[in-house]
Amino acid sequence: MTILSWQYIISHDKPVYQMGLEQTLITWVHLISASIWVGGSIFLGVVLAPVLKTMYSTPQERIRIMVIVGRRFNKLAVPALLILIATGIYSSHSILGNTDILFGNNYGTYLIIKMILVASLVAVFVTHVRMINKDVEERIISGDLSGAQLYRLRRKIIIMGEITVAISVAILFFAAALDSGL
Repeated sequence: MTILSWQYIISHDKPVYQMGLEQTLITWVHLISASIWVGGSIFLGVVLAPVLKTMYSTPQERIRIMVIVGRRFNKLAVPALLILIATGIYSSHSILGNTDILFGNNYGTYLIIKMILVASLVAVFVTHVRMINKDVEERIISGDLSGAQLYRLRRKIIIMGEITVAISVAILFFAAALDSGL
């Protein structure tokens, strides 16, 4: 049963067509935000990083460009992530308040798993942002890091990026499972 059906069962205060339009708009905004967040994250790791490897010979040059691109991407990605969280909460608020649905079937189980994954994603992203704070970004761009410091930082950035993409893709899977009524 889709989220619209659950919301209709729980709350009859709106006509079905109004709920359908409202949920369509919320889902549309949610999907656009997911496209920005997940698509951009995959693009950075799967397209941009390998291209930079062919264009620049040193890790210092590549990481400098990635920091500049990452700054720009975050201006769009952070609001997209916040919108994703807000629209997800809005779409599931009636289910979150009903323990019979939340804990009584696969839909509730998948929703709980998705919420845990979202919390994990936020934790990883916050850690990533704290790791690459303004001071570190400036040191990267100006070339003030030693080769060893840059190597360690680069490894951490790559690992955090891979974890971010993996969690994001897993969230998409559970979103699809919720949508299909699996």
